[in-house]
Amino acid sequence: MKLADNKATLSFSNGSPSVDLPIYNGTVGPDVIDIRKLYAQTGMFTYDPGFLSTAACQSAITYIDGDKGELLYRGYPIEQLATHCDYLEACYLLLNGELPNATQKADFTKLIGKHTMVHEQMQFFLRGFRRDAHPMAIMTGLVGALSAFYHDSTDINNPEHRKVSAIRLIAKMPTLVAMAYKYTAGQPFVYPRNDLSYAGNFLHMMFATPCEPYKVNPVLERALDRIFTLHADHEQNASTSTVRLCGSSGTNPFAAIAAGVACLWGPAHGGANEACLNMLEDIQKMGGVSKVGEFMEKVKDKTSGVKLMGFGHRVYKNYDPRAKLMQETCKEVLDELGLENDPLFKLAMALEKIALEDDYFVQRKLYPNVDFYSGIVQRAIGIPTPLFTAVFALARTTGWIAQLNEMISDPEYKIGRPRQLFAGQTSRDVKPIAKR
Repeated sequence: MKLADNKATLSFSNGSPSVDLPIYNGTVGPDVIDIRKLYAQTGMFTYDPGFLSTAACQSAITYIDGDKGELLYRGYPIEQLATHCDYLEACYLLLNGELPNATQKADFTKLIGKHTMVHEQMQFFLRGFRRDAHPMAIMTGLVGALSAFYHDSTDINNPEHRKVSAIRLIAKMPTLVAMAYKYTAGQPFVYPRNDLSYAGNFLHMMFATPCEPYKVNPVLERALDRIFTLHADHEQNASTSTVRLCGSSGTNPFAAIAAGVACLWGPAHGGANEACLNMLEDIQKMGGVSKVGEFMEKVKDKTSGVKLMGFGHRVYKNYDPRAKLMQETCKEVLDELGLENDPLFKLAMALEKIALEDDYFVQRKLYPNVDFYSGIVQRAIGIPTPLFTAVFALARTTGWIAQLNEMISDPEYKIGRPRQLFAGQTSRDVKPIAKR
């Protein structure tokens, strides 16, 4: 963070003295005005619902340029990482700041492999849930419960503890997600296989059964690995901010990541791909492809209450760079599985065509986002819709950990304490109950 040559001056129309505020330059992106001393100097706070104009931290991990449609992990464009690297390389990069060489990659992969199993007692904890529980309800409990099983890595202020808990979380998340799926499906749990890749192992734990051998399809394996890479981090979004805020209290890393899982569950955040598939199924019930035009007209009508899920993005004002990559992967998976003519996928492609060509959507830049394509890919692979967000949580865990570690290592970090604009009752006296 570099102090800018100029400064901001805040002046008041009521004659109060003006206040000079420092400006800092980032390496890229908007400069920031430092308002840390604003309250001490003026007795006022800033008002920014949703923190849309507030930088709550300085970070060197992920950069997004929404106007350009650019996403960088540690300076590397997501297009290059998703094409030339696998997910564990992206994990190493996010955690350590640089891509691994061949030896470092092999060592890191081996280290992750050593921690893929979870404590056997976790099975009994899992069986306390109803079979029809939402996978994200189960995941919130399981991830939080890790701190009850791994006491030797719960001190967030100990760098070695953070390193061990990071490896454990990245290694065990696929196992936990697969266990949640098998439990709700009524199938026996499948133990991890460390001779498989990270994505291949997850597919095996998800879809293998004791009654017959399961062979990992390399096309699906690559597709899932790409989903993981594209979702590994995304700057200061709601769940990442939740992890940082939770971790700022000094709670253990497992609890902080569990808080991120809980936040990600929301349909406006990680649940968007699940909501997108539910929307497609609703259109299918209406009549399928023949009703797409009618549905899109309802979307244009603001009084209809009909929302278009999986299109547009809070940050990207251009095409989501992850969506371009997932679009390629989507076509590869559908071709591999012979699903080009599946009614729901034909419906999705018809929806995509209208959104990319209709002036209403083009002018508003409501392009298909990564949730649109990743939901289609996961459904094609065989992952049930309620599990989509859990897969997202699995992928995002490494980003959450990197952000948490960065915050704890920042000498300027403090426990999070947002302020408020109070609009309630002023002080008043309690009347006896007979006079109320």
